[in-house]
Amino acid sequence: MNMFDMVFNFLKSSGFAALSWQNVVMICIGGTLIYLGIAREYEPLLLIPIGFGAFLVNLPLTGLRDSGGLLYYFYFGIKSGIFPPLIFLGIGAMTDFSPLLAKPHTFLLGAAAQFGIFGTLLGAKALGFSFSEAASIAIIGGADGPTAIYLTSRLAEHLLGPIAVAAYSYMALVPIIQPPIIKLLTTKNERLIVMAEVKPVSKKVRVLFPIVITITSALLVPASTPLIGMLMLGNLFREAGVVDRLSGTAQNELINLVTIFLGVAIGSKMSAEEFLNFNTIMIIFLGLIAFSIGTASGVILGKLMCTVTRGRVNPMIGAAGVSAVPMSARVVQKVGQKEDPGNFLLMNAMGPNVAGVIGSAIAAGVLLSLAG
Repeated sequence: MNMFDMVFNFLKSSGFAALSWQNVVMICIGGTLIYLGIAREYEPLLLIPIGFGAFLVNLPLTGLRDSGGLLYYFYFGIKSGIFPPLIFLGIGAMTDFSPLLAKPHTFLLGAAAQFGIFGTLLGAKALGFSFSEAASIAIIGGADGPTAIYLTSRLAEHLLGPIAVAAYSYMALVPIIQPPIIKLLTTKNERLIVMAEVKPVSKKVRVLFPIVITITSALLVPASTPLIGMLMLGNLFREAGVVDRLSGTAQNELINLVTIFLGVAIGSKMSAEEFLNFNTIMIIFLGLIAFSIGTASGVILGKLMCTVTRGRVNPMIGAAGVSAVPMSARVVQKVGQKEDPGNFLLMNAMGPNVAGVIGSAIAAGVLLSLAG
């Protein structure tokens, strides 16, 4: 065999020879996600590893997805239901539920924002998706990436790539999507309402809260326990005041490690054959509808509360009922300060915002139960 034949055979056996245009498109999509994470700072902690995972899975002949390959083991953490609850453990350790406990009525705003999930469920079913697929698509409306991943891995694993990308993309685009909806549904006078300050909550109440919520939600919706249980365990670490090392680990080292594994594992489901199809376009569209309905539902209930309380509730805080913490609360703060620079709504908006985290996890449990 001469040198020319050897070079030819080498190139023929390389990944270049097996590279399809579909692979190239997906590599470009992965690059776009990385660009958005770095240049635009849109959810960089997730979009960068997701984008790189899309690179890896679309490079031919690597064997990374095969049984025993690197991405096979990365994805095991999602398939087994381990990664999303661990993310919730870290979120719980970082979350202060005091604004919700100080004003319990804001829990209703978090619940109202979940209407987008169940409204979109019906729409997706009408478009021909199965119940499991429709439920997985609808959960995007909760604007909670780990919840969307957890539910989809249980009900419609084949849709994990587009659903995860849609969920995290809309979380990143909260500052762009929510303000027009808020302004459309509220008047200038409503946006100018100044709310009473959030009062401090005793340590006893803050410690009892995660315990009570875990027991109640587990008895009411058992399927929600993995997410709610880990969320509340992390919060108990935070509020107990005697396990700072555990709280710090959950907030930092643990959640950072799991985020890397989770992001790459999501990217591993973005192969050309699973991602480049008409269903992906429908999922992205329906996800936007779900998120928009959830935002609108929260604002509408906020308007009702404003009327009932005779102007003591600024209806904009209802938009924070989706689970994008703390982005939605910051959006409410920003929109409010554009109307009145002296109006500080952030802490009042954090009540429905953290309630949305609980609400989306419970909604996922309900959908799991309905799916059997």
